[in-house]
Amino acid sequence: MNAEVKRVSVRDVMKTEFTMIDRQATIHEALLKIKKYRTSVLVVDRRDENDEFGILLVGDIARQVLAKDRPSKRVNVYEVMVKPAVCVHPNMDIRYCSRLFARFGLVRALVVENKQVLGTISPNSLVLDGMYDLEEE
Repeated sequence: MNAEVKRVSVRDVMKTEFTMIDRQATIHEALLKIKKYRTSVLVVDRRDENDEFGILLVGDIARQVLAKDRPSKRVNVYEVMVKPAVCVHPNMDIRYCSRLFARFGLVRALVVENKQVLGTISPNSLVLDGMYDLEEE
């Protein structure tokens, strides 16, 4: 018996809407974008084609700016962001992506192909969208 295994890729469940920010921007500017676009993550753009993307999460701002009582207008994105951001290929199976998230305690990764960000992926997307699609008969 050769039952066909259903495969769901990261591309199938990634969030394609994302907002970019420059590494030199202030956290205040980042917060304005976060509120405007109702997101919890900003993609930090590369300086040039040889650089890597970064990622700025609301949780990181809470820990590194708010909790330490630092003024958001005097802290730059590059001081708080995670760089390099963990990136996954859009064709990766969601099972492997989920294992990567679990192994490294990730809450978000960038989906990158040909040095271009296509979207973001989170455990929520993997489970709520991907796992549901896998088990759907």
